[in-house]
Amino acid sequence: MEAKTLGSATPRKPVLSVSARKIKDNAADWHNLILKWETLNDGGFATANNIANLKISLLSKDTIGLESSSLASDENAEKEHPEYSRELEMLCEGLQTTLDALTKIQMKMEKLSSTTKGICELEDYHYGEERKRPPLFHTWPTAYFYEVSRKLSDMYGRELRLKRTVVEQLAHTADRDLALSYLSMWLHQPYVEGDSRLLLESMLLETGHRAL
Repeated sequence: MEAKTLGSATPRKPVLSVSARKIKDNAADWHNLILKWETLNDGGFATANNIANLKISLLSKDTIGLESSSLASDENAEKEHPEYSRELEMLCEGLQTTLDALTKIQMKMEKLSSTTKGICELEDYHYGEERKRPPLFHTWPTAYFYEVSRKLSDMYGRELRLKRTVVEQLAHTADRDLALSYLSMWLHQPYVEGDSRLLLESMLLETGHRAL
């Protein structure tokens, strides 16, 4: 009877300990992914800035007395300055490489959210309709980890789509103000909301990565 009782009680503890460990690992992964994102964002801005400066400086030489938004002037500039086209192409390839790396990071963020959702579903299955569920760490219910993960992932997903637009349009604009607007969008990341850092730090605190 004793063996049977121990055997029937064992499923709960391992499930919860594995869930807690996975969520703690996920929190560390969030921290690392966001750090990598910020590094890539800074590098991408430097590349985008070089693209914009190259376009503006050349067009300013070839469009004196003309509207800076003239596509004909832009095309003529490329034909008259083949070295310009080569340099621009290299810079655009570099910015695309940065975008590809950001895309991979955002895909990993999506996976973290999916994993956390799976942990919530496992806990639902484990507890059923029970109301009182002990928190895995300090105060957060498991579902809140998914809520935070989903919110962060959505922010960076929207930001990635904006960056994709910048990459597609920046090298083709002949308007200085529009080019500067694209640069500002890339640098300031309007879709990464101000509370993103707070959410991350709160998750690190809750999981013990930061001292209370």
